[in-house]
Amino acid sequence: MTVYVDEIKDYQGAVGGHVGRVNQRWCHLTADTLDELHAMAAKIGLKRSWFQSSHLLHHCHYDLTPGKRAAAVRAGAVEVKAMDRARHLAAAGTALTPSGLPGRS
Repeated sequence: MTVYVDEIKDYQGAVGGHVGRVNQRWCHLTADTLDELHAMAAKIGLKRSWFQSSHLLHHCHYDLTPGKRAAAVRAGAVEVKAMDRARHLAAAGTALTPSGLPGRS
């Protein structure tokens, strides 16, 4: 099983430029399973309330600032390009399933 981080991008203007006091540069933390995703998030100090669920399985993620991205990589996350995230999750064979998503059965 694997946890992934994509590259840092500047989202200024794309979605309002910032979230609270966080700057406009961030990336995404994803994983082959929700358990792995939440475990890595906790390990690097993210709040569970920051999890972003989606009906599209490969869009379930946490946003990471550059510092949190570095922490995730040090903790074992694999660096991938944003365009490759869905491909990596699909290739895992144990990728996220609808039943693993909040509110799904």
